[in-house]
Amino acid sequence: MHIGGYDAFSFDITQYLQKGNNTIAVGVQDKNDGHSVSGKNSPRGGDYTYTSGIWQTVWLEPVSENYIQSIRLTPDVANKKLLVKVITNIDASVVAVASAHGKEIASADRKTNHEFSINIKDPILWSPENPFLYDLKIRLKDKSGKTTDEVGSYFGMRSVTLGTVNGVKRPLLNGKFVLQLGLLDQGYWPDGIYTAPTDEALKFDIEESKKAGFNLIRKHMKTEPQRWYYWCDKLGIMVWQDMPAIWFQDEDTAVTRSRFRHEWKEIIDEHYNAPSIVTWIPFNENWGAFDVKEITDWTKRYDPSRLVNGNTGFNNNPSYQKAYGDPGNGDFVDTHIYVGPYGASEPDGKRAASLGEFGGVGLFVRGHLYPVPNNAYDMMATKEDLTNRYILLLNQLEQLVKYNGLSAAIYTQTTDVEHEINGILTYDRAVEKMDFRKVKEINEAVIGSSKLLNN
Repeated sequence: MHIGGYDAFSFDITQYLQKGNNTIAVGVQDKNDGHSVSGKNSPRGGDYTYTSGIWQTVWLEPVSENYIQSIRLTPDVANKKLLVKVITNIDASVVAVASAHGKEIASADRKTNHEFSINIKDPILWSPENPFLYDLKIRLKDKSGKTTDEVGSYFGMRSVTLGTVNGVKRPLLNGKFVLQLGLLDQGYWPDGIYTAPTDEALKFDIEESKKAGFNLIRKHMKTEPQRWYYWCDKLGIMVWQDMPAIWFQDEDTAVTRSRFRHEWKEIIDEHYNAPSIVTWIPFNENWGAFDVKEITDWTKRYDPSRLVNGNTGFNNNPSYQKAYGDPGNGDFVDTHIYVGPYGASEPDGKRAASLGEFGGVGLFVRGHLYPVPNNAYDMMATKEDLTNRYILLLNQLEQLVKYNGLSAAIYTQTTDVEHEINGILTYDRAVEKMDFRKVKEINEAVIGSSKLLNN
């Protein structure tokens, strides 16, 4: 049995199979007892239609008796290496072959279940501007040298660190600061709720974010199928990944906390290889938060190759600091401000400053509204008005980046979601609610000016 709704899992059913036809039933038990990680899929005021049951793809895969269970890939740009760990059900030999542009560039013959490295000469660095991906083939060998299993994968060579740029703490991609300007993305759909209708639909949202000139997506209170992260890797957009929250006081039990920790580890493991993911977010606005300092530190230890925003929106919240005390750890001082952006965090000497949520300005688009009362943090009358309001916010944001040390900002949001009509797209993805040409122009100008701060 598996517990948890946001991480992938598998079962070996070999012992239950018989010759001939077999019927395999995959069942989900939703007790609704309040002891599971729920994200916004919960009866909390202000959220959306609930999802229950199976919401991601289920498939049957035949494997050899001795097979590759998983791989863990860590780019080491500084030393021009890819660190590889191949997890198998037995200790065996494994051959890993890296390729670029269809040509083999490096290989290694090592043992499974132990980390080893592959030298990557003159690595082509992954970035939103150049999302280059290397191909990787891994072959499992038996004692006679025969291949018993083979998998194909990919990797991106990139580094994510916290550094100092002209005296200011900044997040660095490949050793350079670039403003991380993103969209809050909740991953809801009017028909499938949690489930996108097609793989092309998953890709479409990312393409639209890129089309509008954003270089980051914050996946909020939800995870996605691996294909979504593949498209982020392939198309070139950075990702901040939330851990879905637990909610009410009656959920805050030893059982719930244990499940939260376990599922958070599983989520990190599942998506660890995605070069697009640059930041993990264990908690948002103190929703269901517990042991914030400990879990933030654990996340950083478990995956030192990425940054951690421990409690986005509350790392620099005065009422939170008074009630709980700012743990002072993680990589970001973070505030949420609607509409903003003035009042955003400033770096504290140890952490970079981020504006984890801002904007949220709405627009009614008749014929594309969800049939519930609609709202937003502020409303504009026309597409032109909304576009101009966004441009004004970005001009203000640019000043905060230059003079107040702001390093990241997340605009709410990618699409309208049911009653919320503050997306840059309608909920059905049929209408671009801003002039994307002008939005891209201002986004690229502000991102471009941030790069000059490296000089």
